[in-house]
Amino acid sequence: MTAKGKRTGPLERIVLVSTPWPLFSRPSIQLGTLKAYLGMQFPDLKVEAHHFYLKVAETIGYRLYQVISERTWLAETVYAALLFPERLEYIKKVFSREASRNPLIRNTGLETLAFQAKKVSDAFIDSTNWGDFGLAGFSICLCQLTSALYFIKRIKQRSPDLTIVIGGSMFAGESTRRLLQVFPEADFVVNGEGELPLSQLVHHLRDPQGHEEMPPIPGIVSRKAANDETPVSFNQMETLNNLPFPDYDDYFDLLKTFSPEKSFFPTLSAEISRGCWWRRSKGAAKYSGCAFCNLNLQWDGYRSKSPSKVISEIDNLTTRHKTLSVAFMDNLLPMKESAEIFDRLGNLGKDFRLFAEIRATTPRHMLEAMQAAGMHEVQIGIEALSTRLLKKLNKGTTAIQNLEVMKHCEELGIINVSNLILHFPGSDLLDVEETMRNLEFALPFRPLRSVHFWLGLGSPVWQDPQAFGIKAVFNHPNYAAIFPPHVSSSPRLFMIQAYRGDLMFQRKIWQPVKKKVRAWKKRYAELHRGASHTPILSLRDGRDFLIIRQKRTNAEPLTHRLVGTSRAIYLFCQRHRSLKRVLAHFPGIAEDRIVPFLRMMVDKKLMFEENGRYLSLAVPVRPAGISRSSFKDRADT
Repeated sequence: MTAKGKRTGPLERIVLVSTPWPLFSRPSIQLGTLKAYLGMQFPDLKVEAHHFYLKVAETIGYRLYQVISERTWLAETVYAALLFPERLEYIKKVFSREASRNPLIRNTGLETLAFQAKKVSDAFIDSTNWGDFGLAGFSICLCQLTSALYFIKRIKQRSPDLTIVIGGSMFAGESTRRLLQVFPEADFVVNGEGELPLSQLVHHLRDPQGHEEMPPIPGIVSRKAANDETPVSFNQMETLNNLPFPDYDDYFDLLKTFSPEKSFFPTLSAEISRGCWWRRSKGAAKYSGCAFCNLNLQWDGYRSKSPSKVISEIDNLTTRHKTLSVAFMDNLLPMKESAEIFDRLGNLGKDFRLFAEIRATTPRHMLEAMQAAGMHEVQIGIEALSTRLLKKLNKGTTAIQNLEVMKHCEELGIINVSNLILHFPGSDLLDVEETMRNLEFALPFRPLRSVHFWLGLGSPVWQDPQAFGIKAVFNHPNYAAIFPPHVSSSPRLFMIQAYRGDLMFQRKIWQPVKKKVRAWKKRYAELHRGASHTPILSLRDGRDFLIIRQKRTNAEPLTHRLVGTSRAIYLFCQRHRSLKRVLAHFPGIAEDRIVPFLRMMVDKKLMFEENGRYLSLAVPVRPAGISRSSFKDRADT
């Protein structure tokens, strides 16, 4: 097939490719899902999936690969040096800036990395007969832009008539048109999820009665339509229950070819849902959902699989590939179905090691079900410890809710790898002061990772910049170093944007928070050294009294004993409670006795207070044999 749709032979084989730099320890869910779906729709079609990033990781070393894959600009420079050697000096400046704090990357150097990447990539490209395929599809997500373009350019040189289709989260909406305008090697771009658009494209290419010109396909932007003004459409499945299990055989077949010392047990990529159900509008604002987020541009609405479908899929995949680690790729797990899903996963009799992204409003009983099923690590949408700032972010949560879910994770042994966003445009000194104040109460829990705000194409901040004090938006300047001017100057093309506004002010006011988070990490590590891994702030219940233990650096722990009603109030506030609720629960005790006690607990950093609501911070340490449910019943009565 040519780009116009002219048939040059029967389409009997297609190839799907994922280039560096996704996480090497996970098979590509994009490739696995597409291969399985196309195989179901066209049983006689040969579909090959190349998780090529795994081969690069094996070649350069897993540790080095992982470091690169965690930094977007570092990753993009490696193949950029191969794509645009005439821009090497500009690209090296970006590389040096990104590698400055990592001796492993700095000592390796850009030229060495580019040489290694070229050698292994060209060996794969040159050993493959691309003329045997009627279509090549490339999944391009974050960190994959330059590597995918390098592959596409080299493959097109070898096989000019091969139809090239691009999809993935790196482009959405109008940026799909601009991609075709500046990168002539691509023939089609999928907007949104790819199962239906790609299968309809394949159907047309395989149709012996097909027309000379490609008909419009919803969800597909063709080179011919790149200059049209018709809005780019979605073409997505009504229900995810119709999806077959992802096909990861190619990934595991490649892994089997590695030497024993380079073998490992991968983490399976899985999905329960697509999209995000958190879409609450912020008053009269022009947007809904989290103000900084552009992760859902490729979806229209929110859909989730049935619990039975999820259980069957996870059980099947882990049995087939003999591995127990599973990462749910959802932007947000479904609220209603999750309890049943994790209860049933926990009953499968498999010792899972799970990862998921969750909201801070996830209730305690849900976390218990997750932990019982094998939830090892979560990324919670915390983003801030200032309720004032959380309103600007339109998170729909509060600082006290964030602290509560952090405490629950600490108690349940679930590793919390959540972020604290710094430099959000429009944030001010009051936001910083509240953050600094509330950080004092977060110190007993696993530290958050401070991340700098970056402007995403299509995010609410990008759509309404004036509302956040932004004067102008444009492509990130690093693209001007990586790409030639005719590409980097193309407006609204790249997912990572930059802006003019209050950047210098933001960097200045957030410095104390950065410093405090670094101290928080150091303190947490010091207090968890040695054989004892008890919580920094813990409590032991003695039925009619309780003892709170407060670890300190370079000092003996402080201990506090609460007796009778004091104990009962503290246990009652293991979930955050309003003062009104506390007073109603203890009607025989006067307010002028309860309030001073609550204030004393806050002064000692044993409780947190926000807008008349109170949260006990000590993590329960219970002897074996006392269940979580029994404690919950006792604390709530």
